[in-house]
Parts: sequence; C-alpha cells; structure tokens
Amino acid sequence: IQLPDAARKEVDRELSRLERASRDSMEAQVIRTYLETMAELPWDKRVEESLDLKRAAEILEQDHFGLKDVKDQVLEFLAVRQLRQQGIAGAAPGNDDDKQPKGHILLFVGPPGVGKTSIAKSIARAMGRPYVRISLGGARDEADIRGHRRTYVGAMPGRIIQGMKQAGAKNPVFLLDELDKLGVSFQGDPAAALLEVLDPEQNDSFTDHYVGVPFDLSEVLFVATS
Repeated sequence: IQLPDAARKEVDRELSRLERASRDSMEAQVIRTYLETMAELPWDKRVEESLDLKRAAEILEQDHFGLKDVKDQVLEFLAVRQLRQQGIAGAAPGNDDDKQPKGHILLFVGPPGVGKTSIAKSIARAMGRPYVRISLGGARDEADIRGHRRTYVGAMPGRIIQGMKQAGAKNPVFLLDELDKLGVSFQGDPAAALLEVLDPEQNDSFTDHYVGVPFDLSEVLFVATS
C-alpha cells in the first residue's frame, strides 16, 4: 500500500511497538487491530468514474418514475462535472483549483418516501462509483463522526472512516442520510464535526481520532438528505 508520509511514520512506530510487546498482551491486540484498519483503508485506491450523460439519463429513468426536475438537476450537475474534467476548449485561463471537480455536496430535501436515498444510489450507479450510506438519525456523539482515541478500551474509527473502508476506494458516492436528525448532547455536537468532513478547504486532511493521521476525503462525492 502506498501510504502518505504521516501515515507511514505512524504505522512504522506502531509496528516497532508491536515487536516489543508480548504476543498475548492486550496492548498487542489493540496495535494489531489498528494496523489492520490502516491496511484496509483506501489510501491510494480509486475507481475510474464514467460520466456518460446518455447512460446516466437512462439509469435515472429506469430507477425513478417522474421527478423530472430532480433528474434534470442531477444531469446538469454531471454535465458540469464532465466539462470541468475535460477542460472547456477556449475557456479563459483561471485558477487551477477552480478546474478541479471537488467540493460538491448535493442535498435532497423532502418528506419521507419520495426517493431521496434511492436517487443517490442511482447517481452512484450512473457514475460507476462505489456507494456508501450512513444514517445520522439519532447520532448525538461527536465520536460517531470522528471516532474514539486509541487510549480507550474498545476504541473504533468514526462512521466516515468505516464508510471509506467499506467503499474500498477514495472516490465513492457517500450518502449522509437524515442530516437534519443529528442530535446534540453533553458528548459534543456531531454537526460541528461534520464541517471538517464536508468543507472542501479542510477535508483533504480529515483527521479521525482513532486513525490519528490525516485522511483525504476531497475526492468523495457527498450526498445529504434531509
């Protein structure tokens, strides 16, 4: 696996600790679990996305009856993305950051049962990307997003990192379901933790408490429902 420098340094440090630890000790098991998590994350794996608008339109028609305005908006979004990737001939020179197809977040708002979640699945199918869904309904703990620090017994990565592990690629379509049902408690505000996940200026170095090193989320297409 081609790890970034910070991740490689942390993994090497944990490996040297594992070599010194007793094989059957609790500490060795914790370190082994951590190293397995690091190895399963898609640090450098990405899937080739297809932006064939005709095929995308056919998939949206197959999966959903009606919803014309929504489908048109989705196709418009994909068309702009396609133009950005190809580079418009004769376009005025601009900042390279402006040409990068990053930092897009789609939000679908509507009553239950109108097809918000399933249209996100159709977008993933149309683009040929892996699809990951996490439900945020009732999540009240910041650790749901950012994970637990490894000093705690039974520490786990947050749902974002678990979703990336499940996707197996750096550029999935990531559905944040029921964004409006996030709760706030004495354990912190998970909505505030989502800022680092969704902000295109920050999410190329999202740091999960469990992983402990920055992970790049800038290639993820986030879709939220409310």
